[in-house]
Amino acid sequence: MTNEKDDLPLSGVLVLDMCQFLSGPYCSLRLQDLGARVIKIERPGLGDLSRRLYLSDTEIGGDSTIFHAINRSKESLAIDMKSADDLAALKKLIAKADVVLQNFRPGVIKRLGLDYETVRALNPGLVYGSITGYGDEGPWVMRPGQDLLAQARSGVMWLNGDEDQGPVPFGLAIADMLAGAALAQGVLAALVKQGRTGKGAHIETSLMEALIDLQFEVLTTHLNDGRRPPKRSTYRSAHAYLSAPYGVYETADGWLALAMMPIDQLADVLGIEALAPYRGKTETWFTSRDGIKKIIAETLKEHTTDHWLSILEPADIWCSKVLDWPELLDHAGFKVLDMLQTVTRDDCVEIQTTRSPLRINGMRVRTDRAAPKIGEQSASIRAEFNL
Repeated sequence: MTNEKDDLPLSGVLVLDMCQFLSGPYCSLRLQDLGARVIKIERPGLGDLSRRLYLSDTEIGGDSTIFHAINRSKESLAIDMKSADDLAALKKLIAKADVVLQNFRPGVIKRLGLDYETVRALNPGLVYGSITGYGDEGPWVMRPGQDLLAQARSGVMWLNGDEDQGPVPFGLAIADMLAGAALAQGVLAALVKQGRTGKGAHIETSLMEALIDLQFEVLTTHLNDGRRPPKRSTYRSAHAYLSAPYGVYETADGWLALAMMPIDQLADVLGIEALAPYRGKTETWFTSRDGIKKIIAETLKEHTTDHWLSILEPADIWCSKVLDWPELLDHAGFKVLDMLQTVTRDDCVEIQTTRSPLRINGMRVRTDRAAPKIGEQSASIRAEFNL
């Protein structure tokens, strides 16, 4: 670490991550960022399948960028779970761990003899975290716990895009990351209990539960408004349940985002006389939002984004230029956050990536070690723990 890892809250906590792909490794990444030591349990020769889950066509040092991003600073122990000797070694390590994470399909972990009830006998104080696609019962339980498919079943796709686009998925693996974040929250709470009482706990979540929780605001509305389905704007929709002018608008040279505000105020600041029929009629700002937004859009196309910002920002109108990644990375507002770090591996593989979003006592949490090769630390871990 480039800072004192001993100062981090989870210093001294040993996490065994038996997960693959994104959800479980996202949880262990968050724990690692807080100071935990994370050992990935991987199949010899094959490893975590996300090593070959390529984003675009980019590969670094034989592994995908997604693997590097989600597994920085972790160690890798190669374990063949079909080998009695390796399985015995893993159980010996579990007996010494503080946390174990797994995201196998329901039933698989029990067949391996690594389910919570079994390993709790080895380590009563163990915090055991499980992620599935859809829980451990019900008609979806054996369906693939894959992010896009979970989004499809969750209803969340009907909140994105314009009304005439049909269902629109998020452009990120939100189910995986939200489930991983939820599991990390539960694990942290269980570690507090472990520290107070010495007792462990089994923390469970699923991609579906995480996506349902993501929608708590709008689902609460749906459950109490006669169960009306969400209706997105047909023009530049940004939120199915918010009134005009909420959305993103084209300018003469780019794009401008406008958040919630009174239409009367916006009309005055921009001098849009065509908005006069909607003044003071707050209910129309939702029911007529498509027409209102089209009127605003015609005006905003007339000048540049910076021109509009010079008018809107002094008037305390909530707005922002829409940045792409090159613009973001070059902006002083991004640079001051110091969110980038470079991590390296012993074979000279070097990756630029992001850091933890947390600052602890003013300290930015960083690491200088890249994601491991398959079994890179196997020999040292076996020697250390006498496996």
